[in-house]
Amino acid sequence: MKKETRQAIAKRNDMRPEYDFKNMKGGVRGKYYKAYRAGHTVKIHKTNGKTAVQHFTLEGAVLLEPDVREYFPDSEAVNQTLRGLISLLPKKHGTRART
Repeated sequence: MKKETRQAIAKRNDMRPEYDFKNMKGGVRGKYYKAYRAGHTVKIHKTNGKTAVQHFTLEGAVLLEPDVREYFPDSEAVNQTLRGLISLLPKKHGTRART
C-alpha cells in the first residue's frame, strides 16, 4: 500500500502543512483551563456612548473528557443518561431536591 505524503494529506484536508499541529512541541495542555472555568467579562459599547459590562460564568457547565464525549455528543444525551441513572439511586430522606 502506498504511503501518503504529508502534502497529499494536507491537500486532501484542505490544510496547509505548516498548520499541522499534531507533532508540535512546546504546547501546554490546559494552559487556559482555570481562566476558562472562572468565566469572562464582556463589554458592550453602545451607540449612546455608554458601556454595559456583563460577566458570564460556566455555572452548571460540566466539561467532559474526550473519551466520554465520544458517547455523549450533546447536552440532551448527557441529561437523558443521567436521568436514567438517577432512577437507580436510592432515595434520600430528609433532603430537598434542588431546582
